[in-house]
Amino acid sequence: MAIAIDTATLDDAAAIAALQTRVADELTRRHGAGHWSAPVAVQSVVHGISSSAVLVARDGEVIVGTLRLVTKKPWAIDPAYFVTVRRPLYLLSMAVEPARQRMGIGRQLLNEARIVGQGWPADAIRLDAYDSDAGAGPFYAKCGYREVGRVTYRSVPLKYFELLLSQPSSGEAGRP
Repeated sequence: MAIAIDTATLDDAAAIAALQTRVADELTRRHGAGHWSAPVAVQSVVHGISSSAVLVARDGEVIVGTLRLVTKKPWAIDPAYFVTVRRPLYLLSMAVEPARQRMGIGRQLLNEARIVGQGWPADAIRLDAYDSDAGAGPFYAKCGYREVGRVTYRSVPLKYFELLLSQPSSGEAGRP
């Protein structure tokens, strides 16, 4: 069956929280306990749906992937590493059903995020990924996101990535 991507509703919150928790459990199984190991509460997902754009990938009625787009800069992002833009979006909470990974669902979600960002309108999509085997940095790079920096925030090693949606003016580069 073809995957359909649309905007999450409050009725999707429990399924999204369960999906994100399954992904956290699988990362913990593969890589040991880490910052990725926490279960996700339904109330946290409800808040996300109410305050941001949450996309879901559906196979029929089953949610098999999700991500969140926000305009408010997350705590772990240092804007000095990114190209200076007026309207950045931040990609958070991406998860794909463990048994369905490496089947193109994540790439479809990122393509839809780009389309949503262009219509927002936004100038760039920014994100961080764990700088470890549990991180998805290589996936983001394969999908066209450019690594722009590596930092340690509160003892968590991170890689920053961005996808420019519009061309910045000259002189607007971030840190090398």
